Amino acid sequence: MDKLDRHILEQLQADCSLPINDLAERVGLSPTACWRRVQKLEERGVIRARVALLDGARLNVGVTVFVAVRTSRHDARWLEQFHAAVSTIPEVVELYRMSGDTDYLMRVVVPDVAAYDQVYKRLIRMAELADVSSSFAMEQIKYTTALPLDYLPDS
Repeated sequence: MDKLDRHILEQLQADCSLPINDLAERVGLSPTACWRRVQKLEERGVIRARVALLDGARLNVGVTVFVAVRTSRHDARWLEQFHAAVSTIPEVVELYRMSGDTDYLMRVVVPDVAAYDQVYKRLIRMAELADVSSSFAMEQIKYTTALPLDYLPDS
């Protein structure tokens, strides 16, 4: 990974819809060389997908809830059941297995508290949970999907 790859990634994180000619011009490469580099980044899995970022508020899912889940079960069968169950809930947009007091942390997007209550009820029916604690975000201070590129190893 060199400076050109890093620059390509910066540009694509800002706008993945850039035509290859524009991207090439911004990073100082020919379109063919730029396209080859993008293809290699995709083949290596560095670029996982190209997506559109949607506005949750305009889609009536402007309420973000962070849900901390604790379980008393830590066996493979429970884990598979929980993961399968959560993957069927479209309002759960992120799920992490954690260290420390919380076993799982999820980010849920919904229109309002009543909609979250429906998600909560689905969740507790699907898996045996010891504790579910929900925190509603009052204000989004920072949000980005861009990953820091300062830690890439130089080639």
